[in-house]
Amino acid sequence: MNVAYWIVAGLLALFYLYGGGVKVVRSREGLRPMMAWVDSTPMPAVRAIGVIEVLGAIGLVLPPLTGIAPWLALAAAIGFVVLQIGATGVHLSRGDREIGLNASLLLAAAATVWLATARL
Repeated sequence: MNVAYWIVAGLLALFYLYGGGVKVVRSREGLRPMMAWVDSTPMPAVRAIGVIEVLGAIGLVLPPLTGIAPWLALAAAIGFVVLQIGATGVHLSRGDREIGLNASLLLAAAATVWLATARL
């Protein structure tokens, strides 16, 4: 279980570290080719989502590594489940039916919740 957690959580953390970092530093024009939803979302909200993603990625990895508050990894994984449910809702409300990545991330986050629970 420990190895499975690190594989799934590590990949999820890498994805969100990159994706969140991009949302924090790029302009609306730089984000538009990858994320059409930024046109209808205020940039402070996009930046906040990016910060949440970066903090969540850190939360998946750092607490279990240090042994300090390892329950934060579970909280981060639950946060990513909630985030992807919201993201899927945004895509569907905009008529965007291409939600395969969202479904994959939701599944990975749910698996991380399960694996993190087994570690506690």
